[in-house]
Amino acid sequence: MNVPKRVLFVCVENANRSQMAEAFARMLGGDDVEAYSAGSRPSGVVNPKAIAAMAELGYDLTAHGSKSLADLPDEEFDLVATMGCGDACPRVRAKQRLDWTIPDPKHMSPEEFRGIRDLIRDKVHAALTALGVNEGRISRRP
Repeated sequence: MNVPKRVLFVCVENANRSQMAEAFARMLGGDDVEAYSAGSRPSGVVNPKAIAAMAELGYDLTAHGSKSLADLPDEEFDLVATMGCGDACPRVRAKQRLDWTIPDPKHMSPEEFRGIRDLIRDKVHAALTALGVNEGRISRRP
C-alpha cells in the first residue's frame, strides 16, 4: 500500500484560495493524498463565494473550517504551496515548496472568482502529477 502524500496549501485568511486547493487535492488525489490548508492570519470562516464556486463542481466546502498554521500536525509535508502570504509565509517543514502567488479572489465577481478557482485546480493537478499521485488516472476536470 502506498503512503499518501501530505500536501499543505497556505494563504492569509484560509477562506478562499487555500480552501479550494485543499478541496481539489482531495478530489483529484483521493486516498493517495492527505490534504491540509491553513492561514497565516485565518479569518475563521470560509467565504460563501468559495463555497458556491466549489459547489458548482460538486464539492461541499461547508465541511471545511478556516484554520491557523498552529492547528496543523507537527510533521513534515511532501509539498507546501503558498498562495501569496506576503510577509507572513509559513516556516513549515516541507520536502518541497511552491509559491503560486495567486490573487485573492475575495472581492472578485463570480466569473473572475471561477477563473481563480480553475487556475488553482490546474496548479493542484500539476503539483499532484509531479508528486506521482494517481499517475495515469488523475482527472483534469473534477
